[in-house]
Amino acid sequence: MALITFLVEDNKTIRDNLVPALEDLVNGRVVGFAETESDALAWLAAHPDDWQLLIVDLFLKEGSGLGVLGGCKERKPSQRVVVLSNYVTADIRARCTALGADAVFDKSRDLDAFIEYCNANRPSGLAPL
Repeated sequence: MALITFLVEDNKTIRDNLVPALEDLVNGRVVGFAETESDALAWLAAHPDDWQLLIVDLFLKEGSGLGVLGGCKERKPSQRVVVLSNYVTADIRARCTALGADAVFDKSRDLDAFIEYCNANRPSGLAPL
């Protein structure tokens, strides 16, 4: 079974590379993406049960990933929210965790750890690759 994923990322190049990586390395199925905080929150409100993994960048075309995190605190225990950003400091990591992120990864340093996390934290019934 595929890991149903929604991506909040405004950089097309990153999306174009991340989507196939998720498909190949974690058997992920990206069901959509948003480039802005408001679009992400609207999609999440309209599809509360249609995702298992939410990947959020902090810097977006409009708004921020922090706003997205704040807007998805109410979710199923099986749904995971991961921050994947180029700007990860101790303070940002703490803020993201306080807002409900299950994990925070740096795009430039932590991609292997991010993939491992995705495979290790799948909802029950979804075997890792």
